Amino acid sequence: MSTALVFPSASLLGYPRIGRRRELKKAVEAFWAGKIDQSALEAAGQDIALGTARRLSELGLTEPAAIPGTFSFYDQVLDAATHIGAVPARFGELRNENGQLDLNAYFTLARGTVEIQPLEMTKFFDTNYHYLVPEVGPETNFSVTSNRIVEQFEFALANGFETRPYLVGPVTFLLLSKASEDAPAGFNPLSRLEDVLEVYAQLLTRLGAAGASWVQLDEPALVSDQDVPLAEIQAAVARAYDVLGDAPERPAILVSTPFGALTELLPTLAATKIQALHIDVFKGAVPCADKLALLAGKIVVAGVVDGHNIWRNDLAESINRLEALASAGLTVTVSTSTSTQHVPHDVTEETQLSTQLRSWLAFADQKVTEVVTLAAHLVDPASSAAAVAEATASIASRAGAKGVRRPEVRARVAALTPADFSRSEYSVRVAAQEKSLDLPALPTTTIGSFPQTGEIRSARARANRGAITGEEYARLMREEIKRVVDLQEELDFDVLVHGEPERNDMVQYFAENLEGFDVTVHGWVQSYGSRCTRPSILWGDVTREKAITVQWAEYAQSLTAKPMKGMLTGPVTILAWSFVRDDQPLGDTANQVGLALRDEIADLEAAGIKVIQVDEPALRELLPLRRADQGAYLDWSVNSFRLSTAGASDGTQIHTHLCYSEFGVIIDAIDGLDADVTSIEAARSRMEVVNDLENHGFGRGVGPGVYDIHSPRVPGLNEVRELLDTAVKHVPARQLWVNPDCGLKTRGYAETEESLRNLVAATKEVRAQLV
Repeated sequence: MSTALVFPSASLLGYPRIGRRRELKKAVEAFWAGKIDQSALEAAGQDIALGTARRLSELGLTEPAAIPGTFSFYDQVLDAATHIGAVPARFGELRNENGQLDLNAYFTLARGTVEIQPLEMTKFFDTNYHYLVPEVGPETNFSVTSNRIVEQFEFALANGFETRPYLVGPVTFLLLSKASEDAPAGFNPLSRLEDVLEVYAQLLTRLGAAGASWVQLDEPALVSDQDVPLAEIQAAVARAYDVLGDAPERPAILVSTPFGALTELLPTLAATKIQALHIDVFKGAVPCADKLALLAGKIVVAGVVDGHNIWRNDLAESINRLEALASAGLTVTVSTSTSTQHVPHDVTEETQLSTQLRSWLAFADQKVTEVVTLAAHLVDPASSAAAVAEATASIASRAGAKGVRRPEVRARVAALTPADFSRSEYSVRVAAQEKSLDLPALPTTTIGSFPQTGEIRSARARANRGAITGEEYARLMREEIKRVVDLQEELDFDVLVHGEPERNDMVQYFAENLEGFDVTVHGWVQSYGSRCTRPSILWGDVTREKAITVQWAEYAQSLTAKPMKGMLTGPVTILAWSFVRDDQPLGDTANQVGLALRDEIADLEAAGIKVIQVDEPALRELLPLRRADQGAYLDWSVNSFRLSTAGASDGTQIHTHLCYSEFGVIIDAIDGLDADVTSIEAARSRMEVVNDLENHGFGRGVGPGVYDIHSPRVPGLNEVRELLDTAVKHVPARQLWVNPDCGLKTRGYAETEESLRNLVAATKEVRAQLV
């Protein structure tokens, strides 16, 4: 281990890795399409990582190890899996002649093949980022199967930047893993800790030999309640960091604990051989004096700047927290609460936003400046005076700005009564809907969006820059809607969708049509892999001035005698996939959005739409990491959905959709939504959810997905049939719907058509069997 124990006074936990203009997305997708080879992709990755190092240095992160080495081609959890050889047996032998997992193997785990399903995907703690779930069993053969973490450090060092290598910590890696298909019942991946530590220690030794002075091991699972008993986790943490502390010639170790307060496990980490501990004191409070005393001799890296949202930091309050830590006699440095991979690059590029709104915001680059300012304050308090005054004035201006508080919106929310959150009994509704819709057993539908072709994106871009008129754009969208409706008629679907060609994004589309929001031009963040989104900015009270979706749904319904779904995004998802105001409770904001959607549903019903889907794929995402906080969240989140839908008539069938969640955790909340039909991701997890549904006795319509749309592979007819057979064994057939896991926006038409044909054909076979 290096004898130098000086940690940089200012640093980040991580930085956006997709490139300022999504260069990584473009390079990765070009590699997948065979347009560039692996060496070209590697070069593109090096350019992005080097560009990040240069930018962070320009912004003030100039000390050795201040720049985090968090670049990834796809996902940081997948990176850890491929470094230590966590490859499920179904993939066969992916290692090359040198025993390593190269980029082809890496992407095979992420995307699967025609015959092999990829790793499961789920949400990363309480973010909108998705990670790939490792699979670990007694048979998993751990060894160093990638040297990429060392090579990336060496490349940066050769170009003049000593970065801080990053890896998901061993305890979090195993807590995020699931038991492999070959593991015995009750197997706990954490039982493989000793074998994993041996490989981690080898990687640390390699990093030390390469010249790394610090390494960052990320342990967010330690701030979240787990199903594993606390005592077992405490023992694992103690063992892990004693073993890694003894690794020969290792760098100094920083353990980072983002996303909340480190409580029970702070004493455990304090007693280990690590040199620095990051604690999130933005979302979590400053620990009490007794716990701070335990950190004597450790460097405390204080996460006082929010890495998860985009609001300007209250520098005065952050200084109070830093001084509370320093007054305990600790060595304190400044960082972000989480990686800034969850926010866009630079707010100064958003010139279409008002000067006032921009003054309230801090994207990743601005957060670096805040960190540097706060670090300078610890050395020279006078140096921060001007910045503190400016931040305080900006926060005050936001509080009194026009549109932040709308009296008419607040009065409407205040007047709500319990009756506004309830519909008739389900038995009454289902009888009315059966009469109105006359659907067969196992009705088929899709989740909403169809592929967004190059022609659709081109038309939207031309309309945005004024190259075509609004009337011409509407004509092109109607042509695409007709194409989608005709295709569904030809495939013989039972409940149709219009395909959403007019929507750039399922949240941004509503943000552009509701008061209280603004949208960005360059504000891209990574959702998973090469998939990027532009979260909208919800800064004020929300209201709907006019109908948003009605004209498109009404036109689509005119093309078919079959039921056409009206498609809305639910209030929780609109909040979760936006950067939401932090100056009032989330439940208040959700009810404002819920009322806007309630008005939209009323207009859809008046236009003759009998099936309306209100998507809530992010319901699980915002669930607090501590169980003690979850009840209050589930109350307001469920109620905001019910407020949106409770005005619908009995004969209107309300659908909702959820994806990539541990559904068993929130099955009561899903039931509480009181939707008539709930579609749920199930294909990639191979129908695991049906056990939760059966055990709960879920009594309304449900569509566990049979087609994983997050991979380009086409599920064969037999594969879909097997999934349906499994579903029918656990859920009464009268309740079952058949649908893909999620919307089809990111897929191509060829694979979509083939997959949907298999879906319908398999459904007809199972229907015949039921008869």
